[in-house]
Amino acid sequence: MKISIILGHPRAHSFNHALAAATTTTARNQGHEVRFHDLHAEGFDPVLAAGEESRGAALPPLIELHCREIKEADGIVIIHPNWWGMPPAILAGWVDRVLRPDVAYRFLDGDSGEGVPQGLLRATAAIVLNTANTLPERETRVFGDPLERIWRDCIFNLCGIRQVERRTFAVMVTSTADVRKTWLDEVQALVAKTWPRHT
Repeated sequence: MKISIILGHPRAHSFNHALAAATTTTARNQGHEVRFHDLHAEGFDPVLAAGEESRGAALPPLIELHCREIKEADGIVIIHPNWWGMPPAILAGWVDRVLRPDVAYRFLDGDSGEGVPQGLLRATAAIVLNTANTLPERETRVFGDPLERIWRDCIFNLCGIRQVERRTFAVMVTSTADVRKTWLDEVQALVAKTWPRHT
């Protein structure tokens, strides 16, 4: 299986990077092919240029690579911090530029874009890993957990992925090394369960 792992965090030694490393290692140990992108490290440009949003638009080579890999992925992992109830701008731009028409979705004949699209991604499951400095209970009570709505309802379900697992690790600023080790173990178990060993 092909697993695409997309990381959106600017600091190279963040816990998000530790989550990405644990995810990558586990998927490879399960016998899967991993396509890993640290968006900041590769200088991903999140700005969608005028005209690029159109179907059939000419795309820069890096965007073509991302589009090809996400179309081929059997599983997808997204890793990012919760900033203002949203993904960081670099990851929001990745969604704009990569989960595009004829890659992640298409509107049916006769639909000018006002209806519900047909999902095209072949991935059967996606995992979203978030870090936060707000307890999940407060996030849900006060804000309604916007990241859950964004990833499950507004993105992955519309792109054809029905199995979406999301974990939030909080509170980061007060977490101990032992707590973070427990979180990494949880992620490894989740990845191994979602995509069992390839034989």
